[in-house]
Amino acid sequence: MRRHLPILISGVLLGLFGVLGAGLVGLSHEGTAERIALNEREALLRQIQVLVPPEQIDNNMLNDVIEISSPEALGVEKTRVYLGRREGKPVAAVLSPISTPGYAGPIQLIVAVRFDGTLAGVRVLSHRETPGLGDKIEAERSDWILGFAGKSLLDPRPSDWQVKRDGGVFDQFTGATVTPRTIVHGVKSALEYFGENRLYLFEAGQKKEDQDNG
Repeated sequence: MRRHLPILISGVLLGLFGVLGAGLVGLSHEGTAERIALNEREALLRQIQVLVPPEQIDNNMLNDVIEISSPEALGVEKTRVYLGRREGKPVAAVLSPISTPGYAGPIQLIVAVRFDGTLAGVRVLSHRETPGLGDKIEAERSDWILGFAGKSLLDPRPSDWQVKRDGGVFDQFTGATVTPRTIVHGVKSALEYFGENRLYLFEAGQKKEDQDNG
């Protein structure tokens, strides 16, 4: 028995170190997950504030949010709609994400629409398009994506919501027509969805807020 005592002690110590290590990993993971979630929330807030400046609204859009499902129109199973209001009246909605099939994979968009149906702006959340060609959709690399601001389904008219190669009014990139073409289509689809559902979105958001407030 005495001969096996060191082995037992070693086994117990190893077990304790294993439990302690697992606990530390768990705590580290939990802390990291919280930090990642906080960073993502802050990044989203910055994007929303660029598209819908804080001085235009008086509510917290990150809290005034509903989740919708319209994959046919928006390209994903679940899209969050962040609602901007001023004195209780609708100002704008930010739809995130909108997904459209790019040349090298899905392109994820965030689309902000004013209540009157004009675009407050569009930004790319993620993509896998070719560097030097398709990545001109990023606001940091080109001002192409900025050109959507102020557009609506009345200006240009729906038939002109195409790249110039297809007879529309939107520029394409040399050697990368597919990328801008699919974004134009995705933004137009988002505008159409919003135009058909704007009252429902803001009413659903108000109902949710009333329920949350008791």
